[in-house]
Amino acid sequence: MKTSVCIIGGGPSGLLLSQLLHLQGIDTIVLERQSREYVLSRIRAGVLEHGFAELMRQAHCGERMDREGEIHEGFYIAHDGKKSRVDLYKYSGGNSVMVYGQTELTRDLYEARDKLKGKVIHNVEDVQLHNLKAATPPYVTYRHGDEVVRIDCDYVIGADGFHGVSRKSIPRDVLKEYEKVYPFGWLGVLSRTKPVSPELIYARHERGFALCSLRSQVLSRYYIQVPLTDKVEDWSDDQFWAELKRRLPTEVAEQLVTGPSIEKSIAPLRSYVAEPMRYGNLFLAGDAAHIVPPTGARGLNSAASDIYYLYNALLGHYKHGDDAGLDGYSAKALARVWKAQRFSWWMTNMLHTYPDSLDYDKKLQQVEWDYLFSSDNALSALAENYVGLPF
Repeated sequence: MKTSVCIIGGGPSGLLLSQLLHLQGIDTIVLERQSREYVLSRIRAGVLEHGFAELMRQAHCGERMDREGEIHEGFYIAHDGKKSRVDLYKYSGGNSVMVYGQTELTRDLYEARDKLKGKVIHNVEDVQLHNLKAATPPYVTYRHGDEVVRIDCDYVIGADGFHGVSRKSIPRDVLKEYEKVYPFGWLGVLSRTKPVSPELIYARHERGFALCSLRSQVLSRYYIQVPLTDKVEDWSDDQFWAELKRRLPTEVAEQLVTGPSIEKSIAPLRSYVAEPMRYGNLFLAGDAAHIVPPTGARGLNSAASDIYYLYNALLGHYKHGDDAGLDGYSAKALARVWKAQRFSWWMTNMLHTYPDSLDYDKKLQQVEWDYLFSSDNALSALAENYVGLPF
């Protein structure tokens, strides 16, 4: 087989780039290790920057998102038994975020690729990348059953996540990795219950962080901070709801509607960046190159900015013979990635309880709170980062 751009990874990043390029007449093939059913069963975040929502519309995939998604112009931070609202619209200059589940977003992208007869190949095994920095064009091989298939291409996009093959194809003496592992995780529960609040509530409590989120008016997503040693089996539904209520202001806890969990999982928190994001004709995007704690809702959105830069860079190459975007991709993407890292790190430190915190650290945390809600400039900085910095 032959294509212009071979994309490794059939998640939202890979599918979005494939769709955008296809609309411009640039041929792509997407390779995905898992089945489509598996990809669509993964429960992920659902807060989209206004820039990401616009990219979905540009890809002709925004109709259902605009119909069913919820525009949020603010969110709450609960601390010391009370709620304080962060007015995103006011403090970001009229911007907002879209609450729309990543699973639904991915489903929309799959349907769009189907309509255009896009090439998305699932259940591929033993993917290998070749000639990434050779004088001859690169190619990708994979195994499908007993058959080994070769795809010749101009460029390879690695959007296959943290555990994928793409980043591992960059020599160790070239790749520089930065990582911070946090001493806690998030226990998340999805329930078919009415959300406790029309806007997200981030809660800081001495027992640990909590988050009240939603996927729709009948589907809620809740999280609590737990030690890394905890397992899902340690937490019954009743135990989860009881602990969540303890960490919320009384007025919120009394309104909480509980029910059986549809999905329950524990996600460890880490910050990670790999540099560079380009090696020869390989370009990394999304979790293949960087991971953030979910506290600031930057993970999927950081991937979207990578796709924005890659899409425009490839457009420049194929439409105008201009390689400036490709040559500058890694530096431009990383500049925004590190800003997202800083914001997620800041939100995580401000909201979580650390097991080894000194009294000094706790005092600084309190000062951070007091300053945030006493300064319009501080709230503007929070809102600007939360709705998404310009691409």
